[in-house]
Amino acid sequence: MTDTIREFEGLQFPAAGTYELDGAHKRVGFIARHLMVSKVRGQFAEATATITVGEDPLQSSVVASITTASVETGQVDRDNHLRTGDFFEAEKYPTITFRSTGIKSHSGAEFVLDGELTIKDVTKPVELVVEFEGATVSPYGQSVFGFSATTEIDREAWGLTWNVALESGGVMIGKKIKIEIEGEAIRQA
Repeated sequence: MTDTIREFEGLQFPAAGTYELDGAHKRVGFIARHLMVSKVRGQFAEATATITVGEDPLQSSVVASITTASVETGQVDRDNHLRTGDFFEAEKYPTITFRSTGIKSHSGAEFVLDGELTIKDVTKPVELVVEFEGATVSPYGQSVFGFSATTEIDREAWGLTWNVALESGGVMIGKKIKIEIEGEAIRQA
């Protein structure tokens, strides 16, 4: 176990190497305001990520890809609308990507990653707050670590501007979208 887990500033941290997001243990979700009075939650069923854990953990990086057509909110008509040109335009832009550009800061188990988020061929900087949840060896002998991450974006900055004005004031869909990611990563090499 000493070659798969090491200590880093009091954390049981994974060994340096390449890790892949475990498709069976992940959630890439979002929250949007609806009618200015409630929240709609959704997720993308298909997402991949490669995490390179550095010898120096602060030199670690991640590249992720999300399949836009896999959007799910629990309501078929809404999901189909999200796949159209009003939103993700899934046929023309089949993926959303994230690439980290560095670790901005860390405190305990919280790491702040700078990165670039690309939606519909528009790339903007984002800051992802990552909570390191721990590292272990699975019953199958695999080195695994867990994490959760959040950020908030203004969807209109990526060209996701469709909306409907409400008679009572405000709009149907809020501009701010909260992104929530939970996952486990398994060592590949």
